Amino acid sequence: MSQGAHAATSGPAARSLPDAKDPAVKEQRVTKQRLAVSAALDELDDFVSTQELYRLLQNQGVSVSLATAYRILQSLADDGLIDVLRNADGEAVYRRCAVTGHHHHLLCRNCGKAVEVEAPAVETWAARVAAENGYTEVAHTVEIFGLCPECSAKKAAGLL
Repeated sequence: MSQGAHAATSGPAARSLPDAKDPAVKEQRVTKQRLAVSAALDELDDFVSTQELYRLLQNQGVSVSLATAYRILQSLADDGLIDVLRNADGEAVYRRCAVTGHHHHLLCRNCGKAVEVEAPAVETWAARVAAENGYTEVAHTVEIFGLCPECSAKKAAGLL
């Protein structure tokens, strides 16, 4: 979910910073902690909880408090730079997705693997249901939870 890079940054983390020239984007301070959180998200393929990201950053020697990690992740989500959803346990998890437009996710309940999916049938259904009920300016979220192929194989083998 990339946006224009802030002029003072470069590299993978730069794509997570709003374009200061865009009036719709509120200005965010570019801090070492924000850059570190953003860079860590760039390296991850799956959704991650704040606590998991915090532990990862601590293991890398990055000095960031858990409260700051929460604030940065929420700010990135509010700015539309990362996706946030609730996992099967109800915990907020975050990810920088490759797809920048509206999309949905398949999520493994065991290992957390995520697959981005576009679902035109869901979009059509949501629009039809909203229109049938007189709703306008609708939005929706669809997340599908299950076991990925690897975890399904482990379960079948009695390893899960």
